[in-house]
Amino acid sequence: MLRRGVIIERFLIVSSSGFTFTRVKDQMIQELLDMGIKDFRVLDSLSQVPRHIFLDQALWSRAYENRALTIGYKQTISQPYIVARMTEHLLAHTTRRGKVLNRVLEIGSGCGYQSAVLSHFANEVFAIERIKPLVVKSRENLRELKIRNVLVKHADGFDGWEEDNKFDGIICAAAPRQYPEELVELLEIGGKLVIPAGIEGQQRLYVITKKSETEHEESIFEEVAFVPMLPGISNGEI
Repeated sequence: MLRRGVIIERFLIVSSSGFTFTRVKDQMIQELLDMGIKDFRVLDSLSQVPRHIFLDQALWSRAYENRALTIGYKQTISQPYIVARMTEHLLAHTTRRGKVLNRVLEIGSGCGYQSAVLSHFANEVFAIERIKPLVVKSRENLRELKIRNVLVKHADGFDGWEEDNKFDGIICAAAPRQYPEELVELLEIGGKLVIPAGIEGQQRLYVITKKSETEHEESIFEEVAFVPMLPGISNGEI
């Protein structure tokens, strides 16, 4: 039965005080558990990041579904499962809680959702996005959540960050045909690159671990579907 001033739709409660998403968020976390996400640090971080903040309000009722959703400019916010899986791969060699990595590079940061999740695990997150309006949106979203350890840069992801920087981990949210060797060079020894690669319809998730300055280990995981990794920057033209 509905009480006055309260509308219940698909477990989303809307009242005069705003939106609450506790039930649908809990369902999302349970679904990720059922799908094989085992790192409770990752699950805890996704439970703390309000995914709806990163979407247009018209999509809030679907914010905690396990699916990619549009953020404009022919781009999407990744489904919670793939955000969790890529983060889990990035952290797999660590066990303690908190900021287990020093510096992380994120390429293709979109509206900032993955950046917000990574902010729980790294002292500094350097995020690159090639589409300027998404850079603006990402900065606004992170500011609203009072996340201060993420620096978002409007730049070409193929160029990486400054060459003298090294990272404990790199996550890429767009798929090149092959993962760039230049990104492996940006890793500290022991660092990981988590990246989709391949042509459309034949992409796989790669995890590259840098063993030494001359050696790295490559592991290939599940099939994925990402937007292609494109060169150059954009001011928002579609």
